[in-house]
Formats: sequence, structure tokens, C-alpha cells
Amino acid sequence: MLGARSIVQTGLRITGVQASSYRLKHTLPDLPYDYNALEPVISAEIMQLHHSKHHATYVNNLNVAEEKLQEAVAKNDVSSVIGLHGALKFNGGGHLNHSIFWQNLCPGGSGDPDGVLADAIKRDFGSFQAMKEKLSASTVAVQGSGWGWLGYNKASGKLQIAACPNQDPLEATTGLVPLFGIDVWEHAYYLQYKNVRPDYVKAIFEVANWNDVAARFAAAGGK
Repeated sequence: MLGARSIVQTGLRITGVQASSYRLKHTLPDLPYDYNALEPVISAEIMQLHHSKHHATYVNNLNVAEEKLQEAVAKNDVSSVIGLHGALKFNGGGHLNHSIFWQNLCPGGSGDPDGVLADAIKRDFGSFQAMKEKLSASTVAVQGSGWGWLGYNKASGKLQIAACPNQDPLEATTGLVPLFGIDVWEHAYYLQYKNVRPDYVKAIFEVANWNDVAARFAAAGGK
């Protein structure tokens, strides 16, 4: 039977190797643009609340959960370690997902993808428009809160569309490398788009940063 010290990877790093070891805390990343930079697609009010309140809460709660994990590991308390799984997954996923989301966007958008990424999209979906339609449909169809993703399957060497509930991190739950994510929690759009999620999903492509997506694709070994 595995001891508590031998387990628990949050998706960010393995913690609790030594009970007395120094643990770096997660911090809220700065946005690469001002809160109003994505207007009119996403309002400054939404961006400020989304980043400084919601993302910050995931970061804070992740740090708390990891501190509790470290204490449980030090005590070899396997039951408590297992009980922390939900908090680590939810808050760790929220931190991972949003850290990608901010970089996936840029003021005015970057224009359509080109180069290797564009070739891969055409190969795997037929066209960029077809990929957007498939990603949009999958994202709009998320029941309740969650995310729509364009991901990369390293095993097959192909791009794939996927959706995840709540803050489930794409790679940890599906094995796909996250490239481009659309947040469809209501806090991401409701103040501006009300209950019309399809309008928000359609508009998000106007500020999509395909240069960032291409860099993630290249880093994952995509061809």
C-alpha cells in the first residue's frame, strides 16, 4: 500500500516530499494587457472581476489545500490526503485553466492562424471555419459551468475538440494538451451577454491569440 508521501500530484507539481521542505506558493499571474483591452468583446468590468476575484480565489484556495496536503503527508494521514483531492482538482484546475485563458486572448485578436498550426487545423478539421464551428458547438453545449477546448493528442498526433465540466483541467482528465480554451462559467460573460452563451462564444474568436496557441502547439511537439 502506498504511503501518503508517495502520492498526490496536483497537475502543477508534486508537493509534500519532505514535511519540512520550503513550498513556493502559487500567485495570481498578471494579465498581459489592461482590463479594458478586450473591449467591446469582453468588458473591463468582467475582466477585472474574473481576474482579480475569481482567478485570485482559485489561487488562494489552492495554496490552502496544498498546505493542508503537506500537513497530511507529514502525518502520513492517507485518508486526509485522499479527502483533499476535490479541492486540489477544482482550485488547481481553475488556476491552470485561467492562466492559459488570459494568454489565449489579445486585444483585437491576432488574425487567423498560419503556418504549422493552420496546416494542422486544415488537416484535422477541413478548414479553420469548420474547426471554429465544431469548437463553438461543443462549448455552447456544456451543461452548467465548464470549458470548451482545442487540444492536441500526442498519441495520435492530431488536434481534437473536447469539453470539460467545472474547472476540470484538460490534460489531467483527458490526456489532451490544452491549446485554446473558452471559459463558459457565467462569471466569464453573464454581465455582458446575459444568458445568450452562443453570442459570447462567437465573439471570443475576435480576440483570440492564435500566436499563443501556435506556441503551445509547437511546445507540445505538434506538426
